[in-house]
Amino acid sequence: MRAVVQRVTRAQVTVDGEVLGKIGKGFMILLGVAEDDTEELADKLADKICRLRIFEDENGKTNLSLADVEGELLVISQFTLYADCRKGNRPSFIKAGSPQKADMLYEHFMERCRSHVPVVEKGRFGADMKVELLNDGPFTLMLDTNELFK
Repeated sequence: MRAVVQRVTRAQVTVDGEVLGKIGKGFMILLGVAEDDTEELADKLADKICRLRIFEDENGKTNLSLADVEGELLVISQFTLYADCRKGNRPSFIKAGSPQKADMLYEHFMERCRSHVPVVEKGRFGADMKVELLNDGPFTLMLDTNELFK
């Protein structure tokens, strides 16, 4: 799994003009799933992200987690995180998980996040979504389970 985590002051996702998910202070996560990903990896990644200490404390140090700041999550499925752009000019997505597997692990990931954070919002899997956010910092991290846990 791959995740792009952005610390935000606010974020929202809309489909066909309807707001599906909206958060205040927290993380907006773009989540990509590969075919060989598992629920165990989804759990580990969710736990890691929810425990990241990247909010500033009273001394201006990035030392506080989502729970410490009562932060919220907006999770967006993003198969394009598995784009392979090495050959030609048209990306290949053969490393991305099948829609069925990706949707199942996307939902599992969010359920695990809910064990850490009470507010977990989402978009609509496979939909044409419009995502708006105000990046705080900016502070953006890229996490890959192949680098973190394998």
